[in-house]
Amino acid sequence: MEKKLRLAKREDFQKVYRYGKSAANHQFVLYYMPRRENEHFRLGISASKKIGNAVIRNRLRRVLKEIIRLNEERFPGGYDYIVIVRKPAVEMDFHEMEKSIYHVFKRAGLLRKNS
Repeated sequence: MEKKLRLAKREDFQKVYRYGKSAANHQFVLYYMPRRENEHFRLGISASKKIGNAVIRNRLRRVLKEIIRLNEERFPGGYDYIVIVRKPAVEMDFHEMEKSIYHVFKRAGLLRKNS
């Protein structure tokens, strides 16, 4: 994922948690907050130690980043997103995870139609 699309600073995460809205399903929680620049979005992924060891957490992060990268046009720009991974996501394959991410974005009203 490109550097400009990353949400990395602790202050940015705290701002989204504090002032943003959220939507969730069994596998993921999505926090989102509009920002001033409308060109692109920024994404942060959080996977706690409860999910599993570092290998599992990093694999989940890589898969999520790839899902977002491949479907960038479906997610509106001008937002900061934080995706929190829940335990059931560990058992999912790529396509199930993709479907679940679409579902949580759709619940938030942020999923664009596939063009």
